[in-house]
Amino acid sequence: MKKYGLIGEKLGHSFSPQIHGLLQDYEYRLYEVERDTLSRFMNETDLQGFNVTIPYKQEVIPFCKTLSDRAAAIGSVNTVVRMKDGSFFGDNTDYFGFEYMLKKSGVSVSGKKAIVLGSGGASKTVQAVLKANNASSVTVVSRTGENNYGNLQLHKDAVVIVNTTPLGMYPNTGVSPVDLTSFPDCRLVLDLIYNPDKTALILQAKSLGIPAFSGLSMLVAQAKEASDIFTSTRSSDDVIASIEKTILSQTMNIALIGMPGCGKTTVGKLLAEMTDREFIDLDEEIEKALGRSIPDVIASEGLEYFRNTETAVLRKISCQSGKVIATGGGVVTIPENKPLLAQNSITVLLERPLKDLESKGRPLSQSKGVEALYNERKDLYQEWSELKIANISPKQTAKEIKEKLFHF
Repeated sequence: MKKYGLIGEKLGHSFSPQIHGLLQDYEYRLYEVERDTLSRFMNETDLQGFNVTIPYKQEVIPFCKTLSDRAAAIGSVNTVVRMKDGSFFGDNTDYFGFEYMLKKSGVSVSGKKAIVLGSGGASKTVQAVLKANNASSVTVVSRTGENNYGNLQLHKDAVVIVNTTPLGMYPNTGVSPVDLTSFPDCRLVLDLIYNPDKTALILQAKSLGIPAFSGLSMLVAQAKEASDIFTSTRSSDDVIASIEKTILSQTMNIALIGMPGCGKTTVGKLLAEMTDREFIDLDEEIEKALGRSIPDVIASEGLEYFRNTETAVLRKISCQSGKVIATGGGVVTIPENKPLLAQNSITVLLERPLKDLESKGRPLSQSKGVEALYNERKDLYQEWSELKIANISPKQTAKEIKEKLFHF
């Protein structure tokens, strides 16, 4: 079997092996390459071909005997193939990928001012696509260039913003390269990051009503193009949307919210078993972190201390992929937790009659009363949830969640 792969400095975020596994029948692995070992890798690898990601899209060019016209014009290579004479041919399938992503957005960039955050290999490709699609101007913003993050006010009239930097990528999620409120004319945000599914930049765009798209469609599209080059075949572009949906179904977390005692843990364990996912109970993780029970923590340290710990633990858990997460009943009371869940989860509200909710061992349910506690939180539960399920029977509820979610 022929061997292919992806090279980059840090690849813990990558979905590429799953995508290529859905495209063709060949071996595809991740190869983390340190900067000072790139030359040795290029000279010694026995791969028939490979994709290239941060930070080597320009660094691999000197190792390629020939380049495609597009790769040469852009000055960036993300697909390398071994030729019959053993030499490397460098191509750029990111161009196809980003153009697919741009078309999928449904927003024309023709006649619009665009700014591109970052100046690396991916940035060069994005610039080429934007110019080919008749953007009125394309400005690169970098840390040290003429246009930098210290003078963004010069470009507050930007209509299109594209992030090509790794800022906000797993595992360092929750940060954004820019504040979109500084761009009142912005009408489209494209973030090449695909893990998490919704970066802080995308979440802010959506909160402001700005169309925003993650880089998953670009990743799948460029992979399809690269796979065609690897295998000297031509597959239909229709496969891109199908694979993107499959990858989302595999990688998105399922986060269960709802009142204490509504069955999140029981349903979550059953759902994890049905979907072959790891189950994580947020309350259990908090107790592990603190070495004490939650009632004891609240009694001795207070509710605010517990909530701060809950958010810190949730931050570590929520940026992971493909999990079932049972949250605590009060997770919705802290606004900071909402984007943490939203970045990589489909949030499901479990509903159960108040009379059936057990309050034993639940300090707030006991001190405030179940009905009062529900009245405080009911609007938040509704606002945070993307799917609402009545929990009548745990097994049936888990089955219903599975059936509904894997048709989204």
